[in-house]
Amino acid sequence: MKTTLMWFRRDLRLRDQPALVAAAKGANVLPVFVFAEHKSGLDSPKDRLVASVAALREQTEGSLVVRFGDPAQILNELAIEVGAVEVHISSDATPNGRAEERLVEEQLSTAGIALVRTGSSYAVQPGRVTKSSGEPYRVFTPFLKAWREFGWNAPFEQPSITWVRGVHSDRLTEPDEQPDEQPAGEEAAIMRWHDFCNGDLAGYSTSRDRPDLNRTSRLSTALNLGEIHPRTLLHDLAEFAEIGSEAAGIAREDIDRYIAELAWREFYADVLWHNPDSAWNDLRPQMRAMRHDEDADALEAWKSGATGFPFVDAGMRQLQAEGWMHNRVRMVAASFLVKDLHIWWPAGAKYFLEKLDDGDLASNSHSWQWVAGTGTDAAPYFRIFNPVAQGIKFDPQGDYVRRWVPELRHLPGAAAHEPWKHLAGLEHGYRQRIVDHGEERLEALERLAELKEANL
Repeated sequence: MKTTLMWFRRDLRLRDQPALVAAAKGANVLPVFVFAEHKSGLDSPKDRLVASVAALREQTEGSLVVRFGDPAQILNELAIEVGAVEVHISSDATPNGRAEERLVEEQLSTAGIALVRTGSSYAVQPGRVTKSSGEPYRVFTPFLKAWREFGWNAPFEQPSITWVRGVHSDRLTEPDEQPDEQPAGEEAAIMRWHDFCNGDLAGYSTSRDRPDLNRTSRLSTALNLGEIHPRTLLHDLAEFAEIGSEAAGIAREDIDRYIAELAWREFYADVLWHNPDSAWNDLRPQMRAMRHDEDADALEAWKSGATGFPFVDAGMRQLQAEGWMHNRVRMVAASFLVKDLHIWWPAGAKYFLEKLDDGDLASNSHSWQWVAGTGTDAAPYFRIFNPVAQGIKFDPQGDYVRRWVPELRHLPGAAAHEPWKHLAGLEHGYRQRIVDHGEERLEALERLAELKEANL
């Protein structure tokens, strides 16, 4: 029987894995994961990624080969070592991922080895949903309608696999511990999804914006690492809708809202596919002349959760502690950096991508551009989140703030959002506000007016 290589990247699972199905067809499979080394040196892998790779190694009965270095060279050497003539992968839609695939393909072809692409980390491959004219969508709502009409395959069955054993693997140093609420691996992701469906999916359409309630699925990291595929989630949601979920307290709007959140991920991947330069540049050319500040002290205060605005600071501290932040708080923290501190969005986007375990390039960069008003489906630049009003609305009792900002735990209820209004509000070391939101809002609008005048 022939041997193939299965190169895992953002698809760290065995179920619903079309590339693995293709690799295992009439062949023994050598599973491989490569921690890539780039020109700038070997990136230090995040603990969450390492834990996920370790879980996959356990799933493959210890046969997963882990290597550190250049993927093209390593895959070529491994294929030759085991006599494989095919390396199977799920396609990566990011600019760097596509470039990496091309380099690997070129290297393998010199030895007569084929790189076989099957599937991707999306329900619908980026680039496939287009207008009737063939042009890509630039607005989410019509994309959502067309994406749902386009449809997707049913989940793929896990194949019977004979793993290739005995190939040298580099040592994988696992993190000492994982946060209890976010264990790594496919089995944990599936369990978390089932728990969510049996619990917090009911009411999701209204509770999803409340960071104090912690009622989101927390599957963004699992989706980013491919521990579970969106096609699996969509299949289960369709079954809920078909059998009638109201009896379980799950309204149709709860299901539709979750589907829409999955669609945002697919939409942003599609936008990046068609506009690779938008990863780190304004998608809307007319916004590229906006005047920005370079304030290292303000940027550092924002990163460290020391702006004096409790809702923003709570989110930034959660990011540092958990490698994750509630999406509503992400929007408010991003708006504060761009509209209150007037710092260009890539500075924040790069920090998020560095810290977030679910740091998906397309979703991260284009969510930042949505807030900044420079991207597709953008909130107008003059829509500026009030960090205090947002906190009071979405954390009405201040529980989220008190969890992450211990200096404010002595303040009851919504008082935690405005400590400067209370006599003892700042007595436990919480800092004064670094800016006046009202003044900075006017400054942001003035800069927008300058830009509009320059574009006339």
